[in-house]
Amino acid sequence: MAMANPMEFVRQVRQEMRKVTWPSARETAVTTVMVLIMVALTALFFLAVDAVLSWGVRTILDLGG
Repeated sequence: MAMANPMEFVRQVRQEMRKVTWPSARETAVTTVMVLIMVALTALFFLAVDAVLSWGVRTILDLGG
């Protein structure tokens, strides 16, 4: 594959950038809030799973001693 002329490369990049549909500020804010909510829910889920598993392991280990 032949290397493109640097000026041709820049021209092609600018052409492609014109095709990009950028999100509005409101869409970006809504998406950010949704991501933060999902991260918090996932953290709570794994906190609960960790607590249950920890309790189960402690219970099993206490049976032996």
